[in-house]
This record gives sequence, C-alpha cells and structure tokens, in this order.
Amino acid sequence: MRTAYRVETVRAAEAEVMARLPEGALMRRAAAGLATACAGLLGRVYGARVVLLVGSGDNGGDALYAGALLARRGAGVSAVLLGPRAHGGGLAALTGAGGRVADDPDDVLRRADLVVDGITGIGGRGGLRPRAAGAVRAARASGAVLVAVDLPSGVDADTGEVAGEAVRADATVTFGAYKPGLLIDPAREYAGALRLVDIGLALPPVPDAEALQHHDVARLLPAPSGGSDKYRRGVVGIVAGSARYPGAAVLAVSGALRGGAGAVRYAGPAGEAVLARHPETLVHAGPPAKAGRVQAWVVGPGLGDTPGVADVLESDVPVLVDADGLRNLDPAAVRSRPAPTVLTPHAGEAAALLGTAREDVESRRLEAVRELAGRYGATVLLKGSTTLVARADGPVRVNPTGTPWLATAGSGDVLSGLAGSLLAAGLAPHDAASAGAYLHGLAARRASRGAPVAAYDVAEALPGAWRDVRG
Repeated sequence: MRTAYRVETVRAAEAEVMARLPEGALMRRAAAGLATACAGLLGRVYGARVVLLVGSGDNGGDALYAGALLARRGAGVSAVLLGPRAHGGGLAALTGAGGRVADDPDDVLRRADLVVDGITGIGGRGGLRPRAAGAVRAARASGAVLVAVDLPSGVDADTGEVAGEAVRADATVTFGAYKPGLLIDPAREYAGALRLVDIGLALPPVPDAEALQHHDVARLLPAPSGGSDKYRRGVVGIVAGSARYPGAAVLAVSGALRGGAGAVRYAGPAGEAVLARHPETLVHAGPPAKAGRVQAWVVGPGLGDTPGVADVLESDVPVLVDADGLRNLDPAAVRSRPAPTVLTPHAGEAAALLGTAREDVESRRLEAVRELAGRYGATVLLKGSTTLVARADGPVRVNPTGTPWLATAGSGDVLSGLAGSLLAAGLAPHDAASAGAYLHGLAARRASRGAPVAAYDVAEALPGAWRDVRG
C-alpha cells in the first residue's frame, strides 16, 4: 500500500531525524537518491548535459547536492539560480565537483538532456513566479527529461490543487513519504512517474491518504468455502432503472453479478430488460421492501422519478446510493440510519450535495470528499479522474487504477452494482467502495487497452480483473 502524509507530518519526522544526524546529512541522503534516479533516467551519465532549476529553499539544496554527484560521474551540470539566494553548502558542493552557475540560462536549457526542478517543493504555495515559469517552459521546449524534486513546483503537496502555472514533470523523486498531492488530481497529472526514496523517517501508523495495491485488494475480496451457498455468500438488492433508462438497471445488475455476492435481487420497472440479459437475476416489480431479504441495497442508477430511495434508506442493511438517488438527499436521514451508507457521487453530484460549484469540487477534491463524509456520516466514493474514498475519520483512499476511456455513459452504474455486491458479501463500506473502484478501474484498462470502451465491456472484464488481483 502506498501511504501519503501531509507536509507538517513529514516536516516533524524530518526534524526528529536531523536532530540525531550531523548537519546536512539528511539532505545529502535525499540528494543521493535523487542522483541515482536521474542517472537511471539518463542511462549514460558521462557527457550528459544536466540543468538544475534552483530555488532558495532546501529543495534547491537537494538539487545542488544531486548535481554535484552527477558532475563527479562526468555529467556537465549547470545551475540556474531562480531565487534571491541559493543553499550555500549545496552550491559549494556543485562548484567543487566541476559544476557551474549558468551565465546564459536559455542556452543551457536549450541543450539539456535532463532538467531538475528544485524550485519550490513541498513548502511552496501558489503557482510559479514569472521567471521560474519561463525557465520551466524553456525546459519543456527543449525536449529534456524533466525531474521534480519531492514535488512538482507550483502544486499543493497536501491537497493536490494547482493554483497557477506549475511544473509538469516526467518523473518525481519524493523523499521519506508520498505526499497526498502526488496521488490526487489535478496535481497527480503533473507528477509523472513516481519514485520514493527512503531517508529513514519514522512516520505515524495512520497516514493522511493511502492507495491500495493488488495484494491489499486480494486480501479484501470474498472467497466462497466448501459450505457456501448463494444466500450465505450474500444477496444484493438493486433498485435502479426506469421506463426511460432500463439500461441503467441492466448495467448495475451486471456489476453486481460479478462482485462476489451469491445472488442479485432486482426491484423495479426494468425487470424484463434485466432478465433478457441476466436470467439468473431474482426479479420483483417492487417496492423494495417486498422484494425479499438482502444483505445490502444499491439504489439510484437511472431511477429518474421512480420511487424506492426512501424505502431503501429505511432498511436496516448497508445501502449504496448513486446517481438519481443522491438528488435532494437529506443528511439527517442518512446519519440516522442504523446501518452504514455509501454515497458515490461524481463531481457535479457532489457539488449539489455541498451547495457549491462543480469547478470548486474538481479543484479541491480531497477537501470535498472529506467534507461530504463528515456531513452525511457516510462513506463517500467521489468519482473522477482520481477516485477518492473517504469516511468520517481515517485516511482517504486514492484509487490508482482506471483509464480516461472510463468516462463513458453507464460506467458508474457498473461500479455501483459491483461495490454493492461487495457490501452484501460482507466487506466493510470503506473496503467495499475501495476494492470496487480498484477492480472497476482495472477492468476498464483490460477492456480498453488504449481504445474506446463501453460500460458493458467493463462489466464483462471484471472476472479477468478479479483473477489478476487474486493471482
């Protein structure tokens, strides 16, 4: 599992280590990891042309010490000083190793093979200043590999916000711990490939954000035993679809059938369409309370004005609410439920629930998902380019799988059914939402392979994604 920590937590851990080490030792430790990563990207260090974009802070010092190590291996290293001062020890190390301060920044940037962004780092706020922004544009225009030190300059380490012009790195070498902004859009798009350098920090056991990986999800997925039957494995109820949108019901059931529960009950007006595609479904015309016993409900996809939301919210089993079920949702009704609730909005739906603009949610996704979880007392899965899963307390989970081709009609219906099935199979709400998002994104990659994909293609790819994770 990748874990991420806020800047103040990382700073405190760094201070503890620095108190036990000689002055400058921690910076040189980080610089050694940075230099190794840069050497790997260059392939051949001797004769390579490396340019350091150096700000006034410790981030610039990391770049200078790394530049000194590369210069000792035969690289031609030039530093472009962009702040009112530069780290004294790092600058002395660079010049002592044969590096130099650039007289003509435009010339060295034009000829660079690799450029190191050491402008602001994790302590920076706001976008790049004009001179730094000009240097970064020149670096991108050169075609050089651009490596960010700890964090691309101009992005917010804690929130992932990008307020102004920022570095778009090909790779980011971060020290001690991932920062939330490296995992969350819009900043994630600026980070490129990530590499974590261990510098010996002792961090708290509970991070601010975390991203599951294959082995984490494999431990969560349900597996039937020899004594299992369809009812012991869990039954998920689906309240979705309408006369206008029967396909939403089909897609939600498609996801649910592949989510680990033993049976799927459908309650609603799209029963014929569901049975035509999935004859194994247990169909009832409704209302949900009379459809039969379930271990979890999914309500909302394509529902339109069809009733059922209030009926489901009054049940005593976990409920996942999506799409039309989220309209005019009362926080008090959710908070007073005797069983857990999972909400799965996209940015527009989240904005409506919070009473703000969609653009506000998209620019501060981490804050928005936390606010929703607290307001509703629910687990919230905020869909988007970075899917986030939050509960009222504990770390936010960042989903690392998916593809831009997943932005297609009906894909969220498949996700709802899948996560609801995992709920019915016995997973905790936070785990069901996280594992569902992970498998959903992985299935989309498998189905797409770089080409457009439809929602039903994603549903059909779920067994292969499941096997990938378990394998």
